[in-house]
Amino acid sequence: MNPGIAFLIAYSAGSIPFAYLAGRVVKGIDLRTVGSGNLGATNVYRALGAKAAIVVFAADLLKGALPTALLPRYVLPADALGTDRAVWWALAFGVAAIVGHAKPVFLLWRGGGKGVATAAGIFAALAPVPVVLALAVFVVVLWRTGYVSASSLTAATALPLLLAGFTGVTSPLTIVATLVCVFVYWSHRENIERLRNGTEHRFGRTSSGEGA
Repeated sequence: MNPGIAFLIAYSAGSIPFAYLAGRVVKGIDLRTVGSGNLGATNVYRALGAKAAIVVFAADLLKGALPTALLPRYVLPADALGTDRAVWWALAFGVAAIVGHAKPVFLLWRGGGKGVATAAGIFAALAPVPVVLALAVFVVVLWRTGYVSASSLTAATALPLLLAGFTGVTSPLTIVATLVCVFVYWSHRENIERLRNGTEHRFGRTSSGEGA
């Protein structure tokens, strides 16, 4: 497969707006005009309930996992699979999916999500144990603070540290996870400001922003 076509597939997969589709199917609403306006699982939870949120989270995770796991097999020769070269390609396809999630072509590049679930899918496909540990960090912080945004930021910070321990400081996974962490902080800049001001809403309450 031509690499350009593979990147287009990854970006297009990431662009599928599952949260938007859930809003339309379940209640006939545009989630971009409800709650925080973010097309993430947390806003889905607030507007549509837990079952819809779980489905959307899983779908957004798969948007990152499937291009990462599958596309290198169609682009690289068999003897390159399992090497750092294949990991770099896999990560590149995953990043293309994140870009699609944040700037979805199917919504004319507006109203995407913040990329946390999609990013988790990328690394889950390549290093599941560190991702499970980062998810545990997310759950603990959410349980202690009630802030999804703080939980997302903490987990995004923990993941490259965990990957450094499992795969090495200079591994492709650690490098890209660090860059993704920076992106997560950037996409949560408004949440960070509200956390500083004490105006961020807690999970389960109506909010103007969240971290999913």
